[in-house]
Order: sequence, then C-alpha cells, then structure tokens
Amino acid sequence: MTKSKMTILLSRTDSIGDVILSLPMAGIIKEKFPNSRVLFLGKSYTKEIVACSKYVDKFINWTELKQKKETEQIASLKAENIDIFVHVFPNKEIAKIAKKAKIKSRIGTSHRPYHYLYCNQLESFSRKNSTLHEAQLNILLLKSLSITYSGDFKALERYYGFDNIAPLAPHWKALLHTDKPTIIIQSKSKGSAREWGLTNFASLIQLAIAKGARVFLTGTEEEGLLFRKELLFKHPDLIDISGQMTLKELVSFIAHADFLVAASTGPLHIAAATGTKAIGIYPPIKPMDPGRWAPIGKNTSVFVLDKPQCTDCKDGGICNCMLAIKAEDIIKEIYL
Repeated sequence: MTKSKMTILLSRTDSIGDVILSLPMAGIIKEKFPNSRVLFLGKSYTKEIVACSKYVDKFINWTELKQKKETEQIASLKAENIDIFVHVFPNKEIAKIAKKAKIKSRIGTSHRPYHYLYCNQLESFSRKNSTLHEAQLNILLLKSLSITYSGDFKALERYYGFDNIAPLAPHWKALLHTDKPTIIIQSKSKGSAREWGLTNFASLIQLAIAKGARVFLTGTEEEGLLFRKELLFKHPDLIDISGQMTLKELVSFIAHADFLVAASTGPLHIAAATGTKAIGIYPPIKPMDPGRWAPIGKNTSVFVLDKPQCTDCKDGGICNCMLAIKAEDIIKEIYL
C-alpha cells in the first residue's frame, strides 16, 4: 500500500464545533495524498456536518458502533482496511478497539496515559497551554504523515470543502426570500461556552429590526424554552424557528442567510464554513478565547473585551466581560 492510496480514519466523537474545526485535516490530507481514502468516526448528531465536506469519503457512526459487541466493533474497523487511525478526540474505548483491530499506525497525543498502551505513534504537544488555534492543533497530529501547517488559521477555510450542502426546502427558502438583510440569532450554547446574555441579545434584535433586518431565532426546542419569553417579540420580522429543523436543514438555512450572531457554538462554526458572515462573541479567557476557538474563514469577525486574561468567571457562571460588549457594536459590524 503506497501512501497515496492509504486509508486514514479521523476520530472525533464530540460536539459540532469541534468536529467542524477537525474537517480541515481531511482537506489537507487529500491535498497531500489525492488518492487517499479519508474516513471520519463521529457521533450520530454530527453525521450531517461531516457529510457536507467533499474531503471525507465515509462517515462511521460511533453512536451505533458503540452499541455492538467488541468483536463486532473490531470486525467493522478491520473491514475498512484502515492504515492510519488518528485520535483527534481521545477516547480510551475507541483507542482500545483500534489496537485490537490491528490497525498499523495509531496516532494519539502523548498527554493521555492510555495512549501509551493503545497507540504506536505519539505526538507531544499541549492544547491547554498552546497559543495555536484548535484547527492548527489538530493538524499537529498529522506530523508523521509529513503534513505541517504554519499559515494563518483563517486560511484553513479552503480545506473545509463544504460543497455537499443539501438544497433548502421551499418552505424554509420562502422565509429568506426578502429584500431585507437576514440575521440568525443563536442565543444559547447548551453550556458549551460562556454566553452573551438574553438581555444583550434582546437589545441586538430590537436594533436589527429597527434597521430593517429580518431576524430568526434558532436553537433546540430545549433552548427555545429558555429564550422565548425574553426574545420573542410580537413583530413580523422576528421569526422563531427553534426546535423545528433537522441539523441538515439548519446547515442549509444558515448557508442561505446573510449573518449569524452567536457565542462560541456549533452554529457559529457552521456559518463560517458555509461562507455566511459569522459574528462571534467571546470571553477573554484562555483557552476559551478567539485565539483558540474563533470561527475559521474570511467572512468572520469576533468580539472580545480588550483586557488581560480574565479569571473572574473561571469556575463558570456569568461572564461580565462578555456582558460588557454592546449590542450597538455588533449592529455596526452588520451594517458596515
């Protein structure tokens, strides 16, 4: 098996934003080895995200595979004839079965003790203390393939390969057919990031509508229950679509909108990957700041309070640094 025809599996079984920031790995691998086969091991709810990338040849569903007996898990991996298994997101159970499947090269970070048992290629770098962006850190795992990247993380946008976005259904498309700017508001983060606060989002919505924008509220049904009382004003240009879309539909809807405003969440990274203007709001806290988690792309911007590393909310809770960012500043970014 020549390197150009090898099969490489990227394993990332966590959330949407993390998965999106791992996809440039597939693009870079395809650039280096055009005839390689790239597989992606992920959870069910990220399948539709991975399917958007033309650089991934096959998605393997860990949510389903996990329910099977270990012997069946091993057989499933063996059937794919995998040459290289890259543990982008460490998982002890997955590392164990990858070794039992006798995959020739198993790459992981040296900072996970169990990788010394189950991996045979260890890359030594620290995510926690690094100044690199998450997407750049992911690429460090490909060093043994003679793949390196030293450019600006924003330039990794070209490796997304988001060419497989599904057509938007007519009833959703009809909502976007307007001569007004369309703005998507993702106000909640399911606890994955510090939040800007519903009061600030309410101010932004009022300013946007006053400017003549059409505003959409997105999120899960659970998130909708948290924000509707404070954000859902009785106005024809404010539309709540939370809890009404599949992830595939949401990706298509975001791709057809003009702007998306959110904290460091999956939808923010979806917007960046699809080319929709992504406006992110972040805390000045490492490693949660834009330096690590900013959306990737030319059509992006981030807001973070200009102050030294803040530790006031390091144990969770309300982030006053984020709350201090004004809705007026966000609206200026939209109406440049």
